[in-house]
Amino acid sequence: MNYYGKKDNGKLVCLLCSYYCEIDIDKVGICGVNKNTGEEIKCLVYGHISAFNIDPIEKKPLYHFLPDSNSLSLGTVGCNFHCNFCQNHGISQEKNIDTSNYIDPKRVVEIAFLNECKSISYTYNEPTIFYPFAKDIALEAKKKGIKSVFVSNGFESSEVIEDMKGVIDAINVDLKSFDEKYYKTKLGGNLHQVLENVITFNKNGIHLEITTLLVPTRNDSKEEITKMVKWIKENLGVDIPWHISAFHPDYKELSLPRTSIETLFMAKQLAKDYGLNYVYIGNAGLDNITSCPKCSENLISRKYFEVQSSKLVDGKCPKCNHKIYGVFK
Repeated sequence: MNYYGKKDNGKLVCLLCSYYCEIDIDKVGICGVNKNTGEEIKCLVYGHISAFNIDPIEKKPLYHFLPDSNSLSLGTVGCNFHCNFCQNHGISQEKNIDTSNYIDPKRVVEIAFLNECKSISYTYNEPTIFYPFAKDIALEAKKKGIKSVFVSNGFESSEVIEDMKGVIDAINVDLKSFDEKYYKTKLGGNLHQVLENVITFNKNGIHLEITTLLVPTRNDSKEEITKMVKWIKENLGVDIPWHISAFHPDYKELSLPRTSIETLFMAKQLAKDYGLNYVYIGNAGLDNITSCPKCSENLISRKYFEVQSSKLVDGKCPKCNHKIYGVFK
C-alpha cells in the first residue's frame, strides 16, 4: 500500500492511523515518528527497535492463539495516543529516536527462527505507527512459517486494516473505555472508530482478543463495564476472549489505587452473566483456565503466563468435541 496521500497545499496525509494527519514539510504527525520529507512520509523508526524480548504469547495477552509458544516481541518509540496510565511510557511517549542501532526485517525473522519463536509480536508501543516496518517483517516471517501479532489500541486507518489481511495473523485490541469523552480528552483517537475497527478485524478473519485495563474511577463502573460486555456480545460474539487487566499506579496516574480484586471479579461475573465464554483476569497473579463452553471441561490451565496443562485435541474439547475459538498448534 501507499502510506501517504498528497494535498494541493503541499501537505502530505499520513495513511497509517485514523488521525489522517496532514503534515507540513519537515514536520511529523501526532505520533512524532512519521515525517513529511517533502517527497514522502518517512517512518523514522523503521529498523530502530527500542524493546526486544522473547515472551510467552500469553503475555500479550493472547490465550487462544498458539498457546504455550514463544513470541519474539519488539517495539520502537512513539505513539498516537497519550494515556496517563501507560505502563510503557518510557518508549511510547518518547520522541527521540536512537538511530545508532539498525536491524532489518530479515535479521528480526532470523532471530525469531533461531529462537524457535512461533510468532513475532509488534507491541510495547503502538505498532500502527511503524506499520511499514512491521509489514516487511511479517512478510519475511511468512517465508519461515512464523505468524505475526499486533498488540494495538485499535486506531488503525481503514487502508492499513485492509492491508493487514493476509499479513497480520492475530491482534489484541486494548479497548480502553466505553466513554467517548474519556477517549478524546484523556487517551486519544475516538471510541466509535476503535469499535468500527474491531468489528472489521473480526470480519477480516484476523484472530481477535480484547483487553481492558480497569482503572479505578476512570472506567470501572458497573454501568460502563456492562455496556462494554453487551457490545462485545452483540457485535463480536460470545467466543471472542476478553482479558480484564488490573491497573497499578504508573506514569501520570500515581495517585490512584490498584484495581481491587472485587472489581475484577465483578467485571468477570458480569461478562459471564451476559454469556461471554472466555473471560480472563490479568495482572493479578490469578490462575486462568480455559473451559469448554459446552460441557465445562477444564481444557487449558495457566499460572501467570505459563501453561500448566492442555487437553485440547486439534483445537477441540476431548470430552464433547466442541471446537474452541482460536488458532492452536
